[in-house]
Amino acid sequence: MRETPTWRIPVGVLVLCAALAVYGLLIARYLAPLITKWPPLAQALVYLVLGVVWLLPLRRFLIWMETGRTR
Repeated sequence: MRETPTWRIPVGVLVLCAALAVYGLLIARYLAPLITKWPPLAQALVYLVLGVVWLLPLRRFLIWMETGRTR
């Protein structure tokens, strides 16, 4: 159990928020115009996949925030 505060947690939260904002803006700017003419169900599937994809690197990032290591 950690007894002293670490800089990684607040910095990690800020980096995560910034990265999610950039990811969302990139999706909205470049991908949304490409799929607006698709059927709504196909659009929903694409956005569902994109909404889950950002979770893939999150485990290692959270481990780094807690321990300072990536494994």
